[in-house]
Amino acid sequence: KSDDIVVYESTVYPGATEEVCIPVLEKVSGLTFNQDFYAGYSPERINPGDKEHRVTNILKVTAGSTPQVADFVDEVYNLIITAGTHKAPSIKVAEAAKVIENTQRDVNIALINELAVIFNKMDIDTEAVLTAAGTKWNFLPFRPGLVGGHCIGVDPYYLTHKAQAIGYNPEIILAGRRLNDSMGEYVVTQLVKTMIKKRIQVEGARVLILGLSFKENCPDVRNTKVIDIVHELEEYNIEVDVYDPWIDSSEAE
Repeated sequence: KSDDIVVYESTVYPGATEEVCIPVLEKVSGLTFNQDFYAGYSPERINPGDKEHRVTNILKVTAGSTPQVADFVDEVYNLIITAGTHKAPSIKVAEAAKVIENTQRDVNIALINELAVIFNKMDIDTEAVLTAAGTKWNFLPFRPGLVGGHCIGVDPYYLTHKAQAIGYNPEIILAGRRLNDSMGEYVVTQLVKTMIKKRIQVEGARVLILGLSFKENCPDVRNTKVIDIVHELEEYNIEVDVYDPWIDSSEAE
């Protein structure tokens, strides 16, 4: 009906609301945007498995398709968000803010993953290096690991897709993506090398993986990179078992 406001939470590329969502709504409804209906956007900011940082106590970014709608959307969220809100000047700004939150984390983790590979070749304990470097007040406390899940390993592609569409080829973001996506294979390579050094028969060996979700203490298996480890081990004809009490077995299958 007239004067409806459509508000959604998601991760998209900057401009997706106006370029993708609004045309569909106009076509299906027969209504005119910013005349018969309006749009609001608020980036999702939940952290799966985190009992401390919940929807209500994480500061919320809000935005609207007009200044009046932006005020309304912001007021609605302030009714439930105890941490407060930040009203962005436009929906595009709010969309861009969300997509770079996870892109920044992805690139930072990629840097640490690359350092871990380098230090491993130099026979240096990466964790010891990070602990020492972490004594400096402004050192960022990232750790090496698998980057999966429905956010960090996915969101950078929204931005890089849009960048390429407008004629710019992003280098750092995609390099970070490639490196992080290769870590499952790297983990298996290191395991197999260790098995060979210890004279453990690789082919036909049995390996137990503890944990399948994309992060610890979380039932979410979306885009988990543990699967990369499973598949890579199977390439060596290794028999793999996986145990994770958080995961529904039918969903895992």
